[in-house]
Amino acid sequence: MTNLCFVVTKMKLLLGSGGLRSADRRRLYHELMAEHFAGINEILFIPYASSNHSDYTSRIREFSASCGVEIRGIEEFSNPIEAIESAQGLYVGGGNTFLLVRDLHRNGLIGPIRQRVSDGMPYMGVSAGSNVASPSMQTTNDMPIVAPSSFETFGIIPFQINPHYHDGQIWMKDGDEFYEHFGETRAQRLSEYHEQNTLPVLGLWEGSFLKWNGTEGLLIGADATVFYQGKSPVKYNPGTKFDGNLIPI
Repeated sequence: MTNLCFVVTKMKLLLGSGGLRSADRRRLYHELMAEHFAGINEILFIPYASSNHSDYTSRIREFSASCGVEIRGIEEFSNPIEAIESAQGLYVGGGNTFLLVRDLHRNGLIGPIRQRVSDGMPYMGVSAGSNVASPSMQTTNDMPIVAPSSFETFGIIPFQINPHYHDGQIWMKDGDEFYEHFGETRAQRLSEYHEQNTLPVLGLWEGSFLKWNGTEGLLIGADATVFYQGKSPVKYNPGTKFDGNLIPI
C-alpha cells in the first residue's frame, strides 16, 4: 500500500456513520451539512457506492434539499478528474465500499481528491464515504461484490473509520421474543484488523459525525468507540475531541 506523505495545511471534513432514520438525526444531518458547505453554491456528489448513479444522485439531492446547497452528480461530467478539479465541495455517499473504491480507482480519482481536500476543499462522507477518507478500506463492513484494484483510499485522515459500529452481541426478534444471534461482534472483527495492522480505528455509532480539520476532530451526535492495537476499546461521548492518533485532547 502506498505510504502517504504530504503536508496538511487546512482541511474541512464532515464524516458521518449514517442511521438517519429518526427526525432528530435527519435534523442534525441537515444542520451540519448546511454549516459545512456554507458559502458554496454547488457541491459534487460521487454515487459510485451504488450501481445506479443517476438515481442515487437524485435521491441524495431530494434528501438534502433543505440544506440549501445544489448537488450535481459526477456522472453528469464527461471527465471525472476535471469535475474534481473544478468542484467547490465534495460529498461521497454510502453504499457498497467495494463498488465505490473500484470506481474511484478506475477513474483515477484517489490522488486528485486527496490533493483537493488537503488544499482545503470541503469534503463530506457518509458510511462508505466516511470509510474511504481513511488510508484504506480495510475496516468496511461490506461484502466484496466486486474486486477493486487496490484497497488504498484517500488517506485524508490518519486513522481508520468503521461506520455503523455497535457494541455488544446481536439479538434477533421473532414476534415479542428476542434470541441471541451468537455471531461475531463488530469488536471481534476489528480485533482481527489489528492482528495485521496498527492504525487506530474510530467506530462511529449510528447518528454520529466527526468534524476533522487536519489536526483534530470533534465527535458530534452520538457515541463512538475507539480501537487501539493491543488495548481494550474505549467508548467516547459526543463533544470529545481527538488528535490524529484518536487520543482525546
